[in-house]
Amino acid sequence: MFTHLLTKSLKVTSIGVLAISLAACGSAGGGSKPAASGGDKGKEAGTAASASKYPEKALTLVAPSGAGGGWDMTARTIAKVLSETKAVDKPMTVENKPGGGGTVFMAEYATKDSKDNYKLFVNSPPILINNLKKEGNTPFGYKDTTPLAQLTKDYGAIAVAANSKYNDLKSLLNDMKADPSKITVAGGSAPGSMDHLVSILPAFKFGIDPKKVKYLSYDGGGEAITALLGGNADVLGTDASSLDQYLKAGKIKVLAVAAPQRLGGSMKDVPTMKEQGVDAEFLIWRGVFGPKEMSADAKKYWDETLKKMVESDQWKKEVQANNWETEYKKSDDFKTYLASQETQVKDILTALGMQK
Repeated sequence: MFTHLLTKSLKVTSIGVLAISLAACGSAGGGSKPAASGGDKGKEAGTAASASKYPEKALTLVAPSGAGGGWDMTARTIAKVLSETKAVDKPMTVENKPGGGGTVFMAEYATKDSKDNYKLFVNSPPILINNLKKEGNTPFGYKDTTPLAQLTKDYGAIAVAANSKYNDLKSLLNDMKADPSKITVAGGSAPGSMDHLVSILPAFKFGIDPKKVKYLSYDGGGEAITALLGGNADVLGTDASSLDQYLKAGKIKVLAVAAPQRLGGSMKDVPTMKEQGVDAEFLIWRGVFGPKEMSADAKKYWDETLKKMVESDQWKKEVQANNWETEYKKSDDFKTYLASQETQVKDILTALGMQK
């Protein structure tokens, strides 16, 4: 092995020095390479070849919800930008896999697709919440995946239909406090999930028992908004960015955003919850995940590719159009952040009596 290493290190030297060096090593092995060295080189060459070929076929990016919500929008935007920038030269298909606020997909992904480098998915805090909550939970969480990158940050928002009598958060909460059973709140995910937490957080902070809030869950933000517009719900709790098109179309009113300060774009005139006397914030990140046993070369590929994507002009344009904010974290940093937010989510669920 020593001879092998020495031989590699002396490739840049002159022929004469190389000859002298090998002669000096003659007594240690006659200048021949040990068999193990050749095996190591073969492995190295194989790894390099594998890394250079991925991806070799079409890719799938899953939104674990129905169409129209935040995950769906994120997945389709990623696929669009990767295609436009030619960052990925293989086809990328977006698939919707609704059910249980992402729990149905996670059960299948963690057990059947743990080595599939060609199937990725987008997610947000529900990957933590669904693993920590008491009811409707899943035994699978971010530790059953390979976190690849955090891409954006968003904030929770409370909305009503355009013809609603409510024009501010305080009046809604006052009525809810008087009789929680008279107001129905919709969300695009299961009880105890992200939309549920967004929906009940201002009520909880206002002194309303969160268990008494009447929450209706739907498979995806699109279905929840349809319920609101169809009069089957009075209020909607979800992420601010997914409300943009409906606000612009005059179909809804956004009463408050759970952000530290007002957002831009179509939300620039929407007050924060804090501005209305409700001390509540809810940060919603979105990111990309791969299988738990993703190969090192595939992980490296996505680390580099997703970083280039968020730096592209096309990505910046889409972020602005969707009222998102870019907040990029590479794979290892994202994994570290998830560990810290897991503790925060557990604390919130415990305060609401919804923890396991």
